[in-house]
Amino acid sequence: MNRFKTSKYKNTTPKVPKKDGWIPNVRGGSFTSQGNHIKSSCTLVAFNTEQAGGGIVGLCAVAPGSDGKWTVTNIPCHADQVTDMDFSPFDDHVLATCSADETVKLWRVCDPEREQPGGPEVTLSPGEGRLEIVLFHPTSSDLLAVGSGKTAQVWDSTRDTALAALESHAEQLQSLAWKEDGSLLATSCKDKKLRIFDPRAQLSPVQSTSGLQSNKDSRILFVKDDHLLTTGFNQMRQQEVRLWDSRKLGSSLSSVSLGTSNGILMPLFDPDTGLLIVSGKGDCGIDCFEVTTSEPFLSQVSHCLTETPTRGVALVPKLALDVSSCEVLRVMQLTDNFIIPVAYQVPRKPGQDFHSDLYPDTLGQTAAMSAEEWWKGGNKQVERVSLHPDKRPKPKSESAKQPTAKKELTSGKSKEEAPTGCSTSSSPTSTPSSSAAPSRSPSSTSGLSSGFLPSPSPSQSSRAIQNMLGPSSKFRHIQGKVLHRDTHITNLRGLNLTTPGECDGFCANGQRVAVPLAIAGGQIAVFELSQPGKLPDTALPTIQNSVNVADFCWDPFDPYKLVVAGDDAKIRVWQVPKGGVTETVTDPACILQGHTEKIYSIKFHPHASGLLASSSYDLTVRLWDLESGREVKLLKGHEDQIFGMAWSPDGKLLATVCKDGKVRLYDPRKSNEPVQEGPGPEGHRGARVVWVCDGKFLLVSGFDSRSERQLYLFSSESLASGALATTSADVSPSTLIPFYDPDTSVVILTGKGDTRVYIFEIVPETPYFMECSSFHSSEPHKGFCFLPKTECEVQDVEVARAVRLSKTTIEPVAFKVPRVKKEYFQDDIYPDTAVWWEPALTASAWLSGSNGQHRKISLKPKDMTPVSEAPKEAPVRKYLPSSVYLEEKTDEQKKEELLSAMVAKLGNREDPLPQELFEGVDEDEWAKYLAQIIVMGAQVLGRAFARALRQEFAASQAAAEARGRAGRQSAAASSITGMTLQEAQQILNVSTLSPEEIQKNYEHLFKVNEKSVGGSFYLQSKVVRAKERLDEELAIQKQNVPPEQKQET
Repeated sequence: MNRFKTSKYKNTTPKVPKKDGWIPNVRGGSFTSQGNHIKSSCTLVAFNTEQAGGGIVGLCAVAPGSDGKWTVTNIPCHADQVTDMDFSPFDDHVLATCSADETVKLWRVCDPEREQPGGPEVTLSPGEGRLEIVLFHPTSSDLLAVGSGKTAQVWDSTRDTALAALESHAEQLQSLAWKEDGSLLATSCKDKKLRIFDPRAQLSPVQSTSGLQSNKDSRILFVKDDHLLTTGFNQMRQQEVRLWDSRKLGSSLSSVSLGTSNGILMPLFDPDTGLLIVSGKGDCGIDCFEVTTSEPFLSQVSHCLTETPTRGVALVPKLALDVSSCEVLRVMQLTDNFIIPVAYQVPRKPGQDFHSDLYPDTLGQTAAMSAEEWWKGGNKQVERVSLHPDKRPKPKSESAKQPTAKKELTSGKSKEEAPTGCSTSSSPTSTPSSSAAPSRSPSSTSGLSSGFLPSPSPSQSSRAIQNMLGPSSKFRHIQGKVLHRDTHITNLRGLNLTTPGECDGFCANGQRVAVPLAIAGGQIAVFELSQPGKLPDTALPTIQNSVNVADFCWDPFDPYKLVVAGDDAKIRVWQVPKGGVTETVTDPACILQGHTEKIYSIKFHPHASGLLASSSYDLTVRLWDLESGREVKLLKGHEDQIFGMAWSPDGKLLATVCKDGKVRLYDPRKSNEPVQEGPGPEGHRGARVVWVCDGKFLLVSGFDSRSERQLYLFSSESLASGALATTSADVSPSTLIPFYDPDTSVVILTGKGDTRVYIFEIVPETPYFMECSSFHSSEPHKGFCFLPKTECEVQDVEVARAVRLSKTTIEPVAFKVPRVKKEYFQDDIYPDTAVWWEPALTASAWLSGSNGQHRKISLKPKDMTPVSEAPKEAPVRKYLPSSVYLEEKTDEQKKEELLSAMVAKLGNREDPLPQELFEGVDEDEWAKYLAQIIVMGAQVLGRAFARALRQEFAASQAAAEARGRAGRQSAAASSITGMTLQEAQQILNVSTLSPEEIQKNYEHLFKVNEKSVGGSFYLQSKVVRAKERLDEELAIQKQNVPPEQKQET
């Protein structure tokens, strides 16, 4: 920063709240250790207490509860004093603690109001005596640095040994710090030396210097641009802050002395603002500095006096700040009896627009890579996110291991019982990894000691482009659109809006829809989709079910058979007449009886005709043979309300999700008890389940403990291990109802009363959930049902067709994927589809042990060619060396090139741009284009356009000089721009000086000549000059309008 430049943070002011804004009931510990005694995540604050010899950690929330008060709880963590702790930067509820009992433990803590875990999820035993420091890695999940005595170690929490044990220090290790990009680890020591380690390259320090002036306690931090900051004491025993350039550790850049207190200075640094907080243990003050990498280096911003001495300080992460009040920092000060939140605010008018200059994008909460990837040399960085209230990201998909038992990672690898409390299904890690230890190739690091682990062979480069851009779905731009009003059924009246949560609200097949009405007797109206239009105001003919409808569905193999479950524990089978319901139907074809209480839901078997499953309040699932009208199987094992059930794609298994928090799998032909069960959603509002990825996974939509809607993905082979991945939706009372298309692996979800439809592509590997564009409706829908794939218009690249039920209408909705080459059949998104509307076997055959599969058909129309067989088109432009664009040319060559190029471009104005043609091309071809653009852009983008402008300006100046000074103002304009009026009109292809036509042609020509799409900077410079010349001519003509014309106008 220039020393005369004013900083926007120079007036940052600390705001200490009144005492009723302090967190009470805190018993801060006064034990001596190298830690700061307090740490904060976005939602929780953990701190040392004086209870049980310091082995108990206190926990409270960052924000008060709805009553304005804080709940403080205690967690017994260690058998001896807790010396340090740290929250994971990627999970607000994962806490690491280290102790004098020589262990590091990872906890999944809960909100203070809930029961806390009874034990840690992971225990590490470095075996180096009393542990003093624990620190999560800034970019990699599961990675920890641990300091003990004279040594520092790097641990992967999923392994049973340290990745690296760094060279021992001569004296007591006093502090550790990771560089922000995670590549280096810095230490300070009682021997007054600063050391910098590259743990992946060598065990000894890559740099060291005797930089400290006292052997009293010191701290070290990496700050901006390879700079280090240390706190400690100088030779006069004064507290001191020093700034170092890590590339030149011989001497410090700057230093500031604070006072003669004996308190150990604890530094906290915010890389986004460059603000540094320092406070001494036992001191009654907090200092704030701004750190820069040029003079004056350290500038004091404020000094805050506190009422009580400090036991520890912590920074609250940026994502938890109140940006509406211009809060740029928040410090949690631990005292003997309180935690005091101190807000640092920039004095600006609050409540106005978001102050983007104060809030650059900050680090997000998604790990850039796993510990294994980092150890093998990865240097990916954490993605940054905006602090703008409207742009803050929702929680992303989180992968989690689900261990069946807690591990204690010691040399003996002993097992303990599973922890109790809130940590029933989550582990502290956020990315699953194999049980094999990460290793290191001998060739990657030569001459190193055996303290490193061997590395596996390098991974294949087949996913280079995906790794560069990140995974993306080919359906990410999917678009939902309500079809024309002529296809709607309107004037729907008396709709039943109180169907149970387990019911979809209405049901449809390819020919007709059934809608429950709010009329006594459980009446159901049936409408033919082939007969859209306005319904009459008179009473409609209905199916009289005689009791309230609990759930209903169409037989997938008979479009005229409707099965209805009622409140009276009976299932009625109705046969709709061939011409539709033209008069009231009162007699069912048959009635199924067996349940003793109200029925929840019913599901037809996907392959066997006439085989139905039903779930009931009597906590059973029963299978029915509609042909014989009898119950054939009774499934038990549920302990509470059954929220949903789903048959596997092969029809062998039945999955259920229950209010007791369990997901179960049944093999009905082998046992009436579940063959598998595992933890499901924690919330009790409702849930749904569907099979995905050819039956390899179960997708469950439900609620978490905070009533936020969540999606969970389970492996169908190991339900007991818990969810492989989760992703959040939003907060809403209705359960998300999933529809899964096995052809595209796209799941579409929405709830009754919602206006948004979520769309994800499900993949069988990380990240599992790939979010696509959402569909929004103008009013809440009461139901959403999907039709057979044969209803889709493949010529318009329609991948799903639904019908949407609103309060008064039934509307078809088409979901389409935008593609350029629509004249071809998009066979990459239209594989052969199963004819699921034809049975593969009978119910009796299935019950006897037979299995069947649907035949498949192609959706390709006879008159369309698959896009995979389309002829390869020659590229519109060849990518030439930059010298071709920048070579010197005569004026005649330039003019000829320019005019011919302009005419060609204007003639093809309606053609798609080259970048628009990438949709639907082969991956190899796309990779080739991308590589060419990246390489050529990096070489010439910085200098080519400027050089082309200089070249063109010099040539045009000479031409203008030769033409003389005729025409006064017009000639002067020609001289300034170096171009005649006639030339400018030819370039932009305008015959009259119309501002609208000039602007339109200019925008088009400038865009099609962009270098990134194969254009020429030389041609772009001509377009710019032509536009400037015509603008000058328009201004001249406006000035020279006669006075009488001006008066007339």
